[in-house]
Amino acid sequence: MRPLIRSLLATAALLTPAALLTVPSAGAVTGCASSVPYVSGQGGYATYRIPATVTTRAGTVLAFAEGRHDGAGDTGNIDVVARRSGDGGCTWGPVTVVAAGRGDTRGNPAPVVDPRTGAVVLLTSYNSGRVTEDQIMRGEVTPEQSRRVFVQRSTDDGRTFDAPRDLTATTKRADWRWYATGPGHAVALTHGRYAGRLVVPANHSAAPPPGSPDTGREARWYGAHALYSDDGGRTWRIGFVDDSYDGVGNANESSAAQLPDGSLYFAARDQHGSGPGNRLDARSLDGGASLERPYAVQPTLDEVPVVQASVLQPPGRGAPLLFSGPSVPTARQSMAVWRSTDGGRAFTKALTLSTRKAAYSDLVALGKDTVGLLYETGGTGAYETIEFRRIALSDLEGP
Repeated sequence: MRPLIRSLLATAALLTPAALLTVPSAGAVTGCASSVPYVSGQGGYATYRIPATVTTRAGTVLAFAEGRHDGAGDTGNIDVVARRSGDGGCTWGPVTVVAAGRGDTRGNPAPVVDPRTGAVVLLTSYNSGRVTEDQIMRGEVTPEQSRRVFVQRSTDDGRTFDAPRDLTATTKRADWRWYATGPGHAVALTHGRYAGRLVVPANHSAAPPPGSPDTGREARWYGAHALYSDDGGRTWRIGFVDDSYDGVGNANESSAAQLPDGSLYFAARDQHGSGPGNRLDARSLDGGASLERPYAVQPTLDEVPVVQASVLQPPGRGAPLLFSGPSVPTARQSMAVWRSTDGGRAFTKALTLSTRKAAYSDLVALGKDTVGLLYETGGTGAYETIEFRRIALSDLEGP
């Protein structure tokens, strides 16, 4: 399909609810196959990036993103925005601003639905719009300008959210510089000893020790950690901390899923570590408070480039653990979904959605037979649109 035709289809899907894309599917998906909730350059934003999605207790699909006013860059005037869908991601309501940057940077949405109350809890990250990630990692900014953590809640099915509330004092260590929640959906534990707990995968960078020749900008100072709340998102504490800082595996943007046995599976971007491939994983047996073992290379995902990715354990007995991400090791291209039937020890590619440019993604359960994938994609660049693809689980079955 030519780029112009793709662009026209994307625009139609955004502006005309009835104009739904018709991507063939062999599975049991009914209704639409895909839609495009965000098109860069529309709605007052130069670029939409960093997708995150959840399904509420009422069945509404929420699609969060960063609305970047000034361009595709990671700093500047950036809002967290959302759209709602009442028909499983086929049509979408208007773009609403959930957290306004007002010249500063708000982003890295990590939403989760509280299983006890049905409230939508959203963690996001903040920094001054006048500083960059490099400056923050080198320790050249004030605490007020640096990365901070905020929480918001919605009790009306994602229509409105309360004002962002600062959590930095209890969620960020004094020697951490960079900080990012998610991005992508967080996890509500629904069974086992820690049922009801909310867990947000996150990452940080640490300050080098005194006397080190490093500035802190080196990738070895990245690490992953978890935040968790046992009271519906009102208070939060730091769980496990990956703090090896050895340059072998540099755990960065992370996602998580609760496995059927109650344990947590964590998948992380490896930010230019010296080990093979670009993916790391780990497990927690105590609800994210600690790790069973340190992050290690996940060798069966060696096609994935250096990029954020998503994991999801769909509901239903026997459903495989799913992983989404681009599938060209040296480029952000060809979004795909992998499956694992052994709790993330090994993955097999199940479906390639497209050979177009593609980057960040987030998986969401839409019911017992269908999942959704909200992901960045485009014809000439990966950040032209954020598409929502509906996928039948039967399309992800192994041989």
